Amino acid sequence: MDVRTVADLSPAERRAFFERDAGVEGVREDVREIVDRVREEGDVAVREFAEEFDGVAVGNVDVSDAAERAHDELADADDPVLDAVEAAAANVREFHERQRPEDWRDDFGGRELGRRFRPLDRVGVYVPGGAASYPSSALMGIIPAVVAGVDHVAVATPPAEELDPVTLAAIHEAGADAVYQVGGAQAVAALAYGTETLTRVQKVVGPGNKWVTAAKSIVQGDVEIDFLAGPSEVLVLADETADPELVAADLVAQAEHDPNASVVAVTADADLADAVADAVAEQAAKREREETIRAALDNEASGVLRARSMPEAVLFAEEYAAEHLSIVADDDEELLDRITNAGSVFLGPYSPVAAGDYATGTNHVLPTNGGAKRYGGLSVDTFLRSSTVQRLDRDALDDLSETVTSLAEAEGLEGHAESVRKRFE
Repeated sequence: MDVRTVADLSPAERRAFFERDAGVEGVREDVREIVDRVREEGDVAVREFAEEFDGVAVGNVDVSDAAERAHDELADADDPVLDAVEAAAANVREFHERQRPEDWRDDFGGRELGRRFRPLDRVGVYVPGGAASYPSSALMGIIPAVVAGVDHVAVATPPAEELDPVTLAAIHEAGADAVYQVGGAQAVAALAYGTETLTRVQKVVGPGNKWVTAAKSIVQGDVEIDFLAGPSEVLVLADETADPELVAADLVAQAEHDPNASVVAVTADADLADAVADAVAEQAAKREREETIRAALDNEASGVLRARSMPEAVLFAEEYAAEHLSIVADDDEELLDRITNAGSVFLGPYSPVAAGDYATGTNHVLPTNGGAKRYGGLSVDTFLRSSTVQRLDRDALDDLSETVTSLAEAEGLEGHAESVRKRFE
């Protein structure tokens, strides 16, 4: 990775960093055809797309029993990976339980007002699969929904000749009610509109490739979604105290996700910038997914950047609005206070992004492409709806009557005004 100077970036280079593209538009029309076919043909289309895209002849679309069996078989074998799944699930559950809001009702001078929270009835969680398996994504998508109290949590994950037992076990451990082997855009469509096997849900959540993201953008409106997520990304904000080897390790780790991943380090220390670039090159050569890593490092939205000062580095980080923001600096808390836009923040040299990806308990389904400027990541709130509650006594309504009737008449809504006056006739 070449070291560039923030102040010298051209307009085109700045656009590449700040206007990252998930690649959705390039596949939208193809995805729309998939969505329409699933909506019209149901399971028939789901099975045909499984053969076409996954090379799998799907028998039973519903594989809920297989998830339970996979969990039991790993337990019977004393497989240590199940211990890891259970430990991570416990941490994710503990963190998300702290997010549950409480109903409240207070008196406002005769106006008894409050707010209550209720879970959605049915949600669909997409768990990526295919070339790689992601049991961690199963935990991150399912557990917040279960903690929120969703009645029915359905999971869609890509089909395979042999579904990954660890992912299936994680799905079961997280508490899913149903599991379906259907992937890609067709999975989003099946969850959104229902098929003979899948009952339609109220909301579809979870990460995926550009086909999944495009499908979510198309069904949005007919069903709720969490947000449109693109390739993974990390920005490391570092000062002269940072270890370049550790900064490089976080960049390389994120780069191995996807050739389109974005990885950035920003520092005001020239020596650190050069050392990070050298360490990235050395570490990338030692990784099994070197080809993927090199492609991500060559991404226009990736690079090692030298700022003229830490305030300039912070401004760059704010505009970038990274999915993962790592702050490795002597005054990390002070820098954090100046950051508004970030999906998840990792403070200090012993808080690698990988820890949050798997086991700290925070959620790794996070906004990308600058989405952190507008919303946060997956949480218990994602699966809740709220209602306000009010009770007025006679005196409280009397106090409000002139305000209500005046505004109602100003808007030409005489019936509204009369609905108040009638109560005092």
